[in-house]
Amino acid sequence: MTAVLVVDDDPHLLRALRITLQAHGYAVTTAVDGTSALLAATQNPLSLIILDLGLPDIDGTSVLKELRGFSSVPVLVLSARHGSEDKVEALDAGADDYITKPFGLDELLARLRALLRRSVEPDESLVVTEAFTIDLGKHRVTRDGEDIRLTPTEWKILEELVRNPEKLITQQQLLARVWGPAYAKETNYLRVYMAQLRRKLEPDTANPRHLLTEAGIGYRFMP
Repeated sequence: MTAVLVVDDDPHLLRALRITLQAHGYAVTTAVDGTSALLAATQNPLSLIILDLGLPDIDGTSVLKELRGFSSVPVLVLSARHGSEDKVEALDAGADDYITKPFGLDELLARLRALLRRSVEPDESLVVTEAFTIDLGKHRVTRDGEDIRLTPTEWKILEELVRNPEKLITQQQLLARVWGPAYAKETNYLRVYMAQLRRKLEPDTANPRHLLTEAGIGYRFMP
């Protein structure tokens, strides 16, 4: 059974999530603060963590940073903080996805399934979408049977996104991984290269289906 740790100081929300997740076949452990959450993460084999940021003892972002020191378990942040800076900070600290309160249970369950798929699926070298195909092993992209020529930088960006399907990658993460830490604030670089990638790969560049932008935060690849 898939084990999920839910961390939130709201007893009513905690109870509702526990009942809902158990009804969908998850084994649920709960924690009401950061200290007990970190303890639970060390004592239980977990498949996923749902984490609130506004905890009474330790801020959720600090919990994330400590957690990433010993665990790579997927973390879905569930928070009332709507600002893009809060989302970026949580994602950079190690969160895998972010949902703001209030939220729909159907969306929450769908996000959980997506995170769990990514954590168990093998690293496939061939990625096929409706519009194009990427062979990660051969560094090759085709569309309608024709090879698409990408620059080395375009390939690096695409590879980072494709190797993390459905995951929101922040602008800072992409810039640091592709250009280096010194370029973490050069967001204009990404806008230019993402526009180029969409022109080459998306059938409708005005309404992209696979290379998506989360305004002010980052980018997401949807297979």
